[in-house]
Amino acid sequence: MNLLSMAGVFETLKELASSGGADFSIKYLTDFTLFGQKLSITTTHISLFIVTMVLVIFAICANKCIANAKEIPGYFQNFVELIVEMLDNMVDGVMGKNAKRFVNYISAVFIFILVCNISGLFGLRAPTADYGVTLPLALITFVLIHYNGFKYEKAGHVTKLFQPVLLTPINIIGEVATPLSMSLRLFGNILSGTVMMGLLYGLIPKLIQAFLWPVFGVLHVYFDVFSGAIQAYVFCMLTMVFIAQNFPEDEVQG
Repeated sequence: MNLLSMAGVFETLKELASSGGADFSIKYLTDFTLFGQKLSITTTHISLFIVTMVLVIFAICANKCIANAKEIPGYFQNFVELIVEMLDNMVDGVMGKNAKRFVNYISAVFIFILVCNISGLFGLRAPTADYGVTLPLALITFVLIHYNGFKYEKAGHVTKLFQPVLLTPINIIGEVATPLSMSLRLFGNILSGTVMMGLLYGLIPKLIQAFLWPVFGVLHVYFDVFSGAIQAYVFCMLTMVFIAQNFPEDEVQG
């Protein structure tokens, strides 16, 4: 099947889903003008705002809980300590002696992406199904990679692109492709789940959906929870590996 026929199939499915009430596209809610520029508020902005508020509230509660930690921890304290320990071990296993410098960033990115990915369970359109969200995350990683490269390798971080000279174009393309591949991987996987669930809700009559709720529940667990957690882990793991590849060998070993 060539690209044109694939595009035709997708458009047909989209039309069928739209006629059935499915909605997996970004919606423009309102427009406003700022400094002479016309801007729009979309469902992505609303989802991002809700996710951010949830994370801020959770962070405040977690900080208060840890500040008043009890000798015999309660359920919430156990939950917070479990998350912290899990993320500490994940970062330490890859970044070694440099883990403390990056654990806060990696942990924040992991939790943010995970909550964005599973937000579909609560009726939101996952913000990570918008390329405008995943690309900035990948660009931050790109900056950190080259910051550490210049810090440890100095001018050698640039000169290695020309070694060997014949492969210089490939080396440069490989560096530029890093943020593109990371952002597209996350975006594509989350968008595919969003589209699949949108098509199912649009193509299956609502009356039948009421009897198939266990099936929809399993699909939501797979696309939102399982796939969402995997993609958050993969993004953070690639971030750590790309950053750590510039560390001296003795610093990577824990």
